[in-house]
Amino acid sequence: MADDNLSAGSGMEMDDRLSHLEQRVQLQEDEIQLLKAALADALRRLGYCEELTQASTKKGAPTKVRQLLQALPSKPLANGYVEQKRMGGYPSSPSSPKKEVLMSIKRKSMSTERLSTTRKEMADTRSRTTSSSSSTCGKRDSKTKECTLNAEDGYVRMFLRGRPVTLHIPDQLRESYSFDQKVALPDRKLKLQWVYGYRGRDCRSNLYLLPTGEIVYFNASVVVLYNVEEQQQRHYLGHNDDVKCLAIHPDMVTIATGQVAGTSKDGKMLTPHVRVWDSVTLNTLHVIGSGVFDRAVTCVAFSKSNGGAYLCAVDDANDHILSVWDWQKEKQMADVKCSNDSVLGAVFHPMEPNLIVTCGKSHINFWTIEGSTLTKRQGLFEKHEKPKYVLCVTFAENGDAITGDSSGNIYIWAKGGNRISQVVTGAHEGGIFSLCVLKDGTLVSGGGKDRKVVLWDHEYHKQNEMVVSEAFGPVRTLAEGKQDEFFVGTTRNAVLQGSFSGALTPIVQGHTDELWGLDVHPSTEQFVSCGQDKQVYLWDVTSHRPLWSKTLEDPGRSAGFHPSGTVLAVGTMTGRWMVLDTETRDLISVHTDGNEIISTIKYSPDGAYLAVGSHDNFIYIYAVTENGRKYSRVSKCTGHSSYVTHIDWSANSQYIVTNSGDYEILYWEASSGKHITSADAVRNLEWATSTCVLGFNVFGIWPDGADGTDINAVCRSNNRSVLASGDDFGKVRLFSNPCSQPR
Repeated sequence: MADDNLSAGSGMEMDDRLSHLEQRVQLQEDEIQLLKAALADALRRLGYCEELTQASTKKGAPTKVRQLLQALPSKPLANGYVEQKRMGGYPSSPSSPKKEVLMSIKRKSMSTERLSTTRKEMADTRSRTTSSSSSTCGKRDSKTKECTLNAEDGYVRMFLRGRPVTLHIPDQLRESYSFDQKVALPDRKLKLQWVYGYRGRDCRSNLYLLPTGEIVYFNASVVVLYNVEEQQQRHYLGHNDDVKCLAIHPDMVTIATGQVAGTSKDGKMLTPHVRVWDSVTLNTLHVIGSGVFDRAVTCVAFSKSNGGAYLCAVDDANDHILSVWDWQKEKQMADVKCSNDSVLGAVFHPMEPNLIVTCGKSHINFWTIEGSTLTKRQGLFEKHEKPKYVLCVTFAENGDAITGDSSGNIYIWAKGGNRISQVVTGAHEGGIFSLCVLKDGTLVSGGGKDRKVVLWDHEYHKQNEMVVSEAFGPVRTLAEGKQDEFFVGTTRNAVLQGSFSGALTPIVQGHTDELWGLDVHPSTEQFVSCGQDKQVYLWDVTSHRPLWSKTLEDPGRSAGFHPSGTVLAVGTMTGRWMVLDTETRDLISVHTDGNEIISTIKYSPDGAYLAVGSHDNFIYIYAVTENGRKYSRVSKCTGHSSYVTHIDWSANSQYIVTNSGDYEILYWEASSGKHITSADAVRNLEWATSTCVLGFNVFGIWPDGADGTDINAVCRSNNRSVLASGDDFGKVRLFSNPCSQPR
């Protein structure tokens, strides 16, 4: 045993040393790349001086400086910082689409701090005609913690992660602009109107019908109460991160929902907890378990036979702790390690207030509450096949427990015992994800692989069945509806309504993976979305339903309507982009630019051009003819040192402004792809849209101390009075437009 401990200790020490060495190598590579950037920047300026000399002497031969500059292996950023995704061994675009940031943005060390002075000096001495930094001025009129104002040269400089970003003030504001001006609050307020989608892919038992006629389910951090007949939604907004489980109290009014751990905007941990709330008033009654749960609350249930006085919850930590609470007193009664493996369900027995049944990987356990302890009895499979997973559990009218498992079998466990009393072998092909006992005592089961919904009588004989369409995916959960109706939640995030005497109709649909592309139709109440699930949806705002959906070959990352609204362009993860007919969803045209993510795609206001922004750092400009049905590339904008994130067109359709992953702001002539370096040429341009997160008119949306990745999107209202921003913390915020005062 001592040798084992010694060996383990040595292995840990070796891992630590390797990790330390890797960090040192990474920092040295950072420094080398920064030095290359500084050298390239110096050579560029020398080359510019030599070109001026050449122009005056009319000599065109290449200079030594230009030859050196062309020989450099890497390109510097416009503000003197190295794009980390170009370093040796790393892919040219981020490996995870979750967070598109420079890879070294969180590495802090003495080595990088020693270089910070050099970086800032380099940025400050750049030509003021560049957009990311501007020339130093002998006089700085005012300064805040994060911003400086140079009134003489007409620019504001803000800082993101210590990186300077220069914002050119329009001429009409240069004389009057100051940081002391007060910005009025917007005269509008946000109210959540509709939630599109349902979380069925990775959650269970999260769909119920309330006496109000509303079905209740959740998506992200919002719990939705949806009245299908009246086509109205209400929303419980008490959670601050993703909801993972839901339970209804026996009174059918009180609801409990559990959430995951999260992070606040100031970096503090948001602890997982359970919120108990009133479904009529939407008021929070109790908050349970803050500081007790670890990762996420994945199962929650009310007791049934004692008036719902108890609540049990399962924490998704390593030990999968099962805890029991007197929820009205917010007091924990007992807890116990539930299982080493995943726990998929936890429910109270309907007739015995002190009995809880849990199920999951290779187990079903019966827990008895005895004071402050929970005593376990394992379910015994004996001669029967032990499944890899017990996926769901419910109870018959007589108190028997009924389970569905990954082998497609239904087991009945006699009340009061832990042994199987009856078996329905091969009830489904593949796993059984949900069981629901109806008011008349019959049983409905939902299958995964076979996508079947099956009705069983009191003796567990099959009475009826129906198949869920492949487009909606396997059954995730079942809920009894009115009369003979029922609801089906699916793993493809749809909710269906139907009966065995009729058909299944989708009432909720949504994406099954991250949503990245979004645009609003220019003239009708419609919008388009696309995402990692390779689906494109055209939504109708009035009915809240998709008009159509189309499956792509690649994951979607961006979308944009043509001004006519007759076609839309969709960019993908692979460098391919395509044009679809908005009426027929037919594919009109397919193009490929590079092999990296098309992160933004946008038509000019007159519809004559299409700008395609890529993770290969380029913007491709296409001429558009035949009302959006014919495309020919006219230019390629080259100059960004990191991936392109946002594009806006000028109102006259001649220019574009772009943002990139390293906080550059660059301006371009669309028809030629020429980089415009004169500040005076761009400071007074009128922009048709305002989706770039960096710019003079929007820099006030950035909070003090922002790291440059906090804000993901911004949009200006059609009447130009309001800006809306979306951030990493799940917040949509409103600002008056323009928002050109520091926060």
